[in-house]
Order: sequence, then structure tokens, then C-alpha cells
Amino acid sequence: MNVTARMIFVLTTVGLISGALLATVGMLTQERIDLNKQREIEAAILQVVPGTQSSQTVFEQDGITVYAGSDGQGNLLGYAVLASGTGFQDIITLMFGTNPDLSVISKLTILDQKETPGLGANITSRDMFLKYWDNKDSVNPLTLHKPAVRTAGELGPGEINTITGATISSEKVLQIVNESLNAVKNLNNEGKLEKEDKHGR
Repeated sequence: MNVTARMIFVLTTVGLISGALLATVGMLTQERIDLNKQREIEAAILQVVPGTQSSQTVFEQDGITVYAGSDGQGNLLGYAVLASGTGFQDIITLMFGTNPDLSVISKLTILDQKETPGLGANITSRDMFLKYWDNKDSVNPLTLHKPAVRTAGELGPGEINTITGATISSEKVLQIVNESLNAVKNLNNEGKLEKEDKHGR
């Protein structure tokens, strides 16, 4: 084998090995990202449907995923709804919990957002926004109280407090919740939220 052929062989071999290593690293990185995302979702389910011992995906379509949260005996405690929508800056991904008949929103958590720091990004703040979603009447679409109030006691059963200086971000979260909750109610009326069994996933 002459020098030129040897160089071509070496460069080709190095290229193939490098490509294989990059592909392997990329695959492992993606697996880690997917695992972390799944763990984040599982933690969020426990947060928004208190008392959950096991969960099961009962619907996944059109940008909405619904999980049934059950206690240790397999009794349904409520549903966790994962949904996304357009915020003021970018996509907002959130999860909220409901009771079994979807008449009460138990809690809300924000999983991903890129809203304006110090303003819209406060949708992730428990004190400034999230606490006002606890145990809210969701028989009818929720509404936003404007201007903002000082205490949750000043809000009606289906009212959510506005973040001062971030009305649009507040409205966007409200829109995502109302639209996805309405979709889930329709699914429930069609009998599409039934658990397959009493074994959590």
C-alpha cells in the first residue's frame, strides 16, 4: 500500500470511528434528556394530584396528554393534564391537576417557559401566581381578575389573579388551561379517559 492509499485509509477509518462516537454520544445524551423529562413529568403529576401513588397515561393526542392519578388501592384521585400553548415570548408548557369529575383544578405548575424575566416569567412563582390556582372551581371556564388583588380571599371561586405588569403572560396561561380543560371534558363525556386497569404505569 503506497503512502497516498495509506493516508486515505487512515482518514477514512478515523472519520468512521469519529462518526460512530458522535452518534453514540448523541444517542446517550438524548436518552438522558428523555429520562430527565420523564422524571420531571412524574414529579409534576405527584404535585398537581396530591396523594398519587401511581399514574397511567389515558390519553395522548393533539398536544394534550392526560394522566390518571391513583392511590395505593388503584382508586382514581384525579387527572393531571399536560398541555402547551403560545405565550408572550415563546411556548409555555404546563401541567394542572383536577378532581375525577373535572369540576375543580387542584394545582398548576409550569414546566417550561421563556417569558420576560422579572415580568412574565413570574408565572413560575408560587407566591405571585401559582397559589391562586389551588382548588379553583372549574365547572365553568376560569377568568382572570384584573387588576391584581392582594389576597386569594378577594377572588371568586373561578377567578385567577393577574400578575402585575404581565397581564398577557397571565392570559396566555389561562387560555392554555381553559382550552385543554374543555378538550379533556369532551374526552371524558365520550368515555375516553377510562383507565385500562388498576396498575400504575
